[in-house]
Formats: sequence, structure tokens, C-alpha cells
Amino acid sequence: MKQINRKMDKNISQKPSTKTINSEDVYNMLLTIPKGKVSTYGDLAKALGNPAASRYIGRILGKNPNPIKVPCHRVVMSSGKIGGYAFGTQKKKQLLQNEGLIFSDEYRVNEFSKVRFYPKKG
Repeated sequence: MKQINRKMDKNISQKPSTKTINSEDVYNMLLTIPKGKVSTYGDLAKALGNPAASRYIGRILGKNPNPIKVPCHRVVMSSGKIGGYAFGTQKKKQLLQNEGLIFSDEYRVNEFSKVRFYPKKG
């Protein structure tokens, strides 16, 4: 029977590191998303150097201590659906509509590709 290299197997099954992303970097990047534009959890993760950390970005946004000043409502799912929000999806939709976004159905941003913003780490 073939012997399995446990070290190699362990490396394959490891989850991507999220240690390189901290909440301050995420919140600062949110401040670069202009009114009337949206970005995705994945776009933020890529810009911060860890493309596999989109769920981690979502957890950070869920703990945003100042959602009025730091606009986490401008982050949506890669499909254009608005996703979750600490104050509820209706509130997130309302905030985005107040910034001029239109919805093609209940929770999907209309013309998503035209209003999508790709942040860059400065």
C-alpha cells in the first residue's frame, strides 16, 4: 500500500490564511467605494491580497462598529444580490436606493457591472 505524505495532505486541506487581512484595512477600503457604486466581498478580499477570504470579509463587515461612517452597505454578493446587513436587507436596499442605485428585482442591483467598483489597496 502506498504511504501518504501527511505533511503534503495537511497543506492541501488547510484553509486560506486570513491573518493578512485586518478589520482596519477592510474599513479603510470601504471608504474608497464612491456613493452610487458597490463592490463585492471578493473584490475586497482580492484587493487586500487574499482572494479566498470573501467570507472573512463578510464577518468583519458584520462587526462594523460605525456603519453610518464606514459604508459597509456598499458591499454586495458577486451575483449582484445585496446580501446581509446588520440592520436588515431592507435597510441596506434603502441606503443603496438613496445613493441612486436601482434594483432589477427585490434584492439584485440593476446593471450591476456598470455600478461595480473594484477597490485597490493604496
